[in-house]
Amino acid sequence: MEQVGLEAAANVTLWGLFMQAGFVVKLVMLGLIAASVWTWAIVVDKTVSYGKARRQLDSFEQVFWSGQSLEELYRTLSDRQTSGMSAIFVAAMREWKKSFERGARSPIGLQMRIDRAMDVTLSRESETLEARLGSLATIGSAAPFVGLFGTVVGIMTSFQAIAGSKQTSLAVVAPGIAEALLATAIGLLAAIPAVIAYNKFSADAGKLTARMEGFADEFSAILSRQIDEKLQPRAAAQ
Repeated sequence: MEQVGLEAAANVTLWGLFMQAGFVVKLVMLGLIAASVWTWAIVVDKTVSYGKARRQLDSFEQVFWSGQSLEELYRTLSDRQTSGMSAIFVAAMREWKKSFERGARSPIGLQMRIDRAMDVTLSRESETLEARLGSLATIGSAAPFVGLFGTVVGIMTSFQAIAGSKQTSLAVVAPGIAEALLATAIGLLAAIPAVIAYNKFSADAGKLTARMEGFADEFSAILSRQIDEKLQPRAAAQ
């Protein structure tokens, strides 16, 4: 019995515990490890993409408020792949130009079409910012329970093995319990970074979306004044 206990104790390493685990527990562990890798891939991707989005917003705001004419800025951006504020600006200017080319007469209708074009673009940009955040929320909430499931299955299997061998010494029991608890540890290892990352990136996405909403409101007011300047003389002449 002492020899069996020594052999069991010698295998109490992370790799040894994983190799001794049953099929179901191994499957749970592998799934949780894959979820953890996916979490960190999302973290790296969002860190890079959100940093890029902030720089693009700062750059566009600097150019927009520099005094450059709207027509010139639109010609510069219209042939490029845009995102963020520049995408909202291009969508609004495109609707503006199409409406005037077709002889727009109603300032209210034109303003509504421009606002709708900006809202659609804003929703699309917001969805892009929030993409894959749902995966973080799912991993953060489900991983501990998946790990707990693996632990329960591992403990049940361990107790069945103990009953079959009729050996209850701690040296024999401990490895089976340890390999079962390893599933819970991996579940927490996957869940904790996912929850932290989800909270941080959700807040960051909200701040970026708020900046774009503020720009859309300001640009809508600017275009509203220009619509009045363009359409009122035409209406008076008629």
